[in-house]
Formats: sequence, structure tokens, C-alpha cells
Amino acid sequence: MALALRRLPGWIERMATGGTLASDSEEARLQKSVLTLFALLMGTLGSVWVITYWALGLRVAPLIPFAYQVVAAVSLVTFFVTKRYRLFRASQLTLALVLPFVFQLSLGGYVSGSGVVVWSFTAPMGALMFVGARAALGWLMAFFGALAAAALLDPVLPTVDIPGNVVIVFFVLNVAGVAATTFLLLRYFVRERDRAHRALAAEREKSERLLLNVLPQPIANRLKSEERIIADGFADVSVLFADIVDFTPLSERLSPEDVVALLDEVFTAFDRLADDRGLEKIKTIGDAYMVAGGLPVRRPDHVRSVAEMALGILQEVARCAERFGAPLSVRIGIDVGPVVAGVIGRRKFIYDLWGDTVNTASRMESHGLPGTIQVTRRAYERLRDRYEFKERRGVIVKGKGKMTTYRLVGRRPSPVSPSTAAG
Repeated sequence: MALALRRLPGWIERMATGGTLASDSEEARLQKSVLTLFALLMGTLGSVWVITYWALGLRVAPLIPFAYQVVAAVSLVTFFVTKRYRLFRASQLTLALVLPFVFQLSLGGYVSGSGVVVWSFTAPMGALMFVGARAALGWLMAFFGALAAAALLDPVLPTVDIPGNVVIVFFVLNVAGVAATTFLLLRYFVRERDRAHRALAAEREKSERLLLNVLPQPIANRLKSEERIIADGFADVSVLFADIVDFTPLSERLSPEDVVALLDEVFTAFDRLADDRGLEKIKTIGDAYMVAGGLPVRRPDHVRSVAEMALGILQEVARCAERFGAPLSVRIGIDVGPVVAGVIGRRKFIYDLWGDTVNTASRMESHGLPGTIQVTRRAYERLRDRYEFKERRGVIVKGKGKMTTYRLVGRRPSPVSPSTAAG
């Protein structure tokens, strides 16, 4: 709406928005601005009737459109000062309905008045735009009542001598004026309403994207459907923790901007790896990163996808270390097993995981060696056919005691087929 108003002359733009409030919604601002423009337009058009009928020697009839101009101006100024939109709306619709009816009576009826009562139709049209479809029916009935009353009174009205050519000209002006006024205002209203709806849709899309940055899409859909408690159990999920080694002392040597830029590039690369492999980023905690596979949509290949991401993380950290000239290294831990997943919080949502699998994956990371990927036996059993490992025995793991863990070294070479070897 603001863009459309800026196309108007400056003073008209200021007048159109004179009664709006900073707290108004886009639709409320639109309604107030269009009704203000309507009042200005009707007041301006009233001058044509005042001047013409005064020039014809009539003294009573011109006073009615002039009175309309005065009352409309007072109503407009009152609205600008008090911001009382309902009062302004009611006064403008009432003037639009009553004044043309009275004006026609003063001109001697339908014929000599050129059917000026047709201007009363702007009242139900305005009610449709500014009040609503249901309330507009009442105004439409009032318009029909004005037409009927004018017809009943027409035979008893005193004759007013108005030249025939003036009657015809004003008949054309009345019909064309009402049609043009209602069409232009309605067109402006519909166009700006559609523009507001497009802007609202864009904001909703933006909010949707922000929500999907926090929650998986299936979970976001359940949350929008007002499901109060979102909690699911998964029997088979891969969990990966990655933590940048000695990042705190490194951050003390860098400026705040460099610290944020470094973490942003590293974690953006991790996000890209997760998206490429269909994994679900759970959260970041400081310089630690958590991702899971096999939820919220179950899939059979999640363990391998997590392993591939772990290898990709090592490559990305090496690339970032070279780019920033910083001694970056990362520890990675992986475990596979059952978890509970759900959404917690009301104002700031988070989709999180709980269970022994999560704790053990975290221990694999914290008890691992810099630059390595440490996995549990459960993960090893699922991956050993495709990847090479080095066994670590007697690893003391907090809360677990001694464990045999495995260091993921890389992919196994693809077996060479006899035909390939012969060639």
C-alpha cells in the first residue's frame, strides 16, 4: 500500500494516511486510507453540483452538496485529530446514503434531479469494503429503501425548472460518476489488498523458512497442527558429535569477528554435508555440533550416511584450517541405537534427542583423539564391511568403564572384478 500511495502527489499521500496509526495492521491502514480518499473525492465532486445549480439560479438545492462538503470536511478533520475510525466510517457512509436522497428531493425528483440518488449506492459499496459483507447487506437494504422512498415522494414534489440539456448532462454524470468512483475505489482496494496478501504470504514463507531452520519439516507440520506434545521413540538412530579441539584458547587469540566468521564457515560446511546426506542437524553447543540419521523419517542407510558425513567433516576442517591459517582439529564420536526425540519449549523451540545412544556418542567424541572418528562396537558392526577401522582396547569411558572402541580410518577400496583386472 505504501508503494501505491507514493505514486500519488505528496499532499494526497499525507491526507490519505492522516488518520492511520503506527500500530495499524496493513489491512486497517488500507481501509482508512481508501475511505479518506473517498471522502476527499466526494467532497471535490460536490463542487460541480454546487457551482452548476447555483449558476442556474437555484438557491436551496446547491446548499445540500455544499452542506455535504462542510460536514465531510469536519468529519475528516475530526478523524485526523482523534483517530476514531469507527465514527469517521459511520459518518461518511451515512452522508453517502442520505445526502444524495435529500438532494434529489430538493431538485424535484428523479427526472429533474437526473437520478442523483444513485450516488447513495456508494454507501453499501463502501460498507462492503470498510465494514464487511454481512454489515453491507443492511446498507444495501437502506439504499433500496431510499430508492423506494424517492419514488413514492416523486409525484408530490414541487416542480423545479431545470433546462433539459442540463438534466441529460447530469444524468450522464451521475451514472458515470457513480460507476467510475465505485470501480476506481474498489479496484484500488482490491489491488492493494492483493498486494498486502502477497506481502503477508512472503512473510509467512520467511517465517516458515525460519521455523524449518529450527525444526525438521515433519515436526514443524505437527507443531503447526497444534499437537501439544511431540515425542517419538526410535529404535535405530545414528548420532554424531563433532567438537573443535582447543577452540577456547584459539578464540582468545582471534578477534570476535574472526571467531564468529570461523565458526560460521565451519558449521555452514557441516550443514551442507548434513543436507547432502539427508541427515538431521540437531543443534550446536558452543563449538560442538550434533547431527542424527534415521529420524524423524526412518531410513535404512542412516549409519553409512553418518559415517560419510564424519569423513567429510575431517576434510572440511582441514580446508578451513588452511583458509584461516589456524591450527584447527576436530574430534568426532558416533554411536547407533535407540533414542527418544521430541520438541521442548514454547517460545523458543528445540528438537532434541535423549537416551544412552546420545550419551555414548558424546563420550566417543570427548574420549577420542584429535583428528579422528571414534565409534562404538554397535556402529563398527554396521560399517565394517565398507570401511576400515583401527581397534582401541581398554578405553576408559566416563560412566561406562572400559570399552573397546574403533577408529574409523576411511572407506574400504572397491573390490576389483576379474574382468577389470584382466583388462
